[in-house]
Amino acid sequence: MLLKDKKIIFGLTSSQYAFEKTIPQILRLTKEGAEVIPVMSYDAYNVDSKFGKAKEFIKKIEEITSKKVIHTNEEADNFNDFNEIDLMEICPCSGNTIGKLAIGIMDTPVLKMARKILRSDKCIVLGIATADGLAGNAENIGKLLNRKNIFFVPFRQDNPITKPRSLSFEPKYIYDTTTYVLNKEQIQPILL
Repeated sequence: MLLKDKKIIFGLTSSQYAFEKTIPQILRLTKEGAEVIPVMSYDAYNVDSKFGKAKEFIKKIEEITSKKVIHTNEEADNFNDFNEIDLMEICPCSGNTIGKLAIGIMDTPVLKMARKILRSDKCIVLGIATADGLAGNAENIGKLLNRKNIFFVPFRQDNPITKPRSLSFEPKYIYDTTTYVLNKEQIQPILL
């Protein structure tokens, strides 16, 4: 169990189509011994979509982690156990979150936690899921690739025929990326 006694903040943003492939990876992290603290952005927590109902995702996540999902700015502001945290993952990381993180806007529960992690000189793992990764968000992804303590789950075009600018993380690499980042290393290749 490589993650025994590791504490991971796991943020989920509004790319709800990726929740179904993320939730089994959260389960794997917990089975490998990690304590996972879930946090969700407003849209991820409050919005039901064609991909599933937010309440169903929240219930699954809380059952897996045995923790209540942090979902308000007040809860994020009041979380102060950052000395015990080993790293943060934001997966799925929406285009909106990528853009805000790249330019320093920290106004959601997930981003407020990210700011505290970066201030503590700890690492963040991003599992990008954005329809404009090869368009408007390409510049922001480039900025984050060059930023200290920011690492990426390997990603690819998720549907190059009908969504040629869309990028999405590969869920099977979440665990391996996590183990690399605990040593401050980026798993390779990043682009699949």
